[in-house]
Amino acid sequence: MIASAVGAVLAGLLVAPALRGLVVRYAVPEGEPWCRACPSCGRELRGLPPTGGCPGCRTPLGPGAWRVEAVTAAAAAAALAADQPGDALLLLWLAGPGVVLGFTDARVHRLPYPLTWTLAAGLAVLLAVLELSDGSPGGLLRSLLVALAAGALFELPVWLGVMGPGDTVLALGLGALLGRYGWSAALTALVVAVLLAGLWSVGVLLTALARRRPVRGREVPLGPFLLIGTLLAVLAQP
Repeated sequence: MIASAVGAVLAGLLVAPALRGLVVRYAVPEGEPWCRACPSCGRELRGLPPTGGCPGCRTPLGPGAWRVEAVTAAAAAAALAADQPGDALLLLWLAGPGVVLGFTDARVHRLPYPLTWTLAAGLAVLLAVLELSDGSPGGLLRSLLVALAAGALFELPVWLGVMGPGDTVLALGLGALLGRYGWSAALTALVVAVLLAGLWSVGVLLTALARRRPVRGREVPLGPFLLIGTLLAVLAQP
């Protein structure tokens, strides 16, 4: 337990600067180019310090101080808490792109393809290696079926114009991961995500009303809640 906690803290400190830089790069409105340099001084953005400021001119960029680090450490701790090494490996991969996707979606309501496809492709490779090494190719078929079902479920709102296409790709990757644990795990993740999104919506609504601010235009980013629901569903498996 102590080793896991120390490892999680180290992950937050070592990996988070690169993840913070990716959040700044991809958290731009639809149609705008990726942000690869500081808009104030033009310095190329790679890793960013926990304060969230540009290393050159200290202009505030991206999420607030230590937020990415804290979330990264928490995600790493959750992954390392998994019972099986294979599960921990899958959740560690989920944590990397997942942290960037969560912050990006929360900031600009967008799940960029470079991140969603990277997450999905990495999960597919890891699942194939783990399932084949365990001698259970049937698990791969179940992962494929759950992924297709999840993608189809989220594609309908995309057609209706109430959800972005990035949600479909994210659902494909997360569905493949959840398929390793069965249909019940996928259903659990979906229910948890919907409940968390609903609670968040109520909180945002009440806050807006208390501050007498407009309620319209306060869309709820679904990506972070899908990621959290998936993480909790996997950790809940016996």
